[in-house]
Amino acid sequence: MSMGKPMANYAAAKRVGDFVFMSGVVAVDPARRQVVRSFEDIPTEARAQLQTLGYCTGQMTVDIFESPIVAQSWFVLERIRQLVGEYGGTMQDVFKLVQYFRELPHYAPYNRVRGLFYPGEPPVSTVVEVSRFMPGDEVLIEIEATAYLPLRQA
Repeated sequence: MSMGKPMANYAAAKRVGDFVFMSGVVAVDPARRQVVRSFEDIPTEARAQLQTLGYCTGQMTVDIFESPIVAQSWFVLERIRQLVGEYGGTMQDVFKLVQYFRELPHYAPYNRVRGLFYPGEPPVSTVVEVSRFMPGDEVLIEIEATAYLPLRQA
């Protein structure tokens, strides 16, 4: 799944010395130019991963409440994984995350999804609740990330 370039005029990521700084990532599918709203908006493989955490149950009365934040969490973390990969790194190189939530209770399901991307020790993390600084009311999470990727000496 290619998540494309930002739809605004900014750099998605920039290397500065041994560090790669990634702009805040939100769950907007650039191909459709729409916010990820449900499990149907993410790949089948992602849904299978989320089922291992007890999400994506197939029960409308359960999924309708969980799917927006869980699907957005997966989408944003996957985009960060792709961005660091473009610089030759992995999620293990991403050591710092700043996570912005529209509603702080969304941190709990996000944290479970984050475990898929960090099966060992989680990164250094800051969590902030914001109400009006997201790109739209349907955007529930935004994450900025920093990776340490030492330049190789020739």
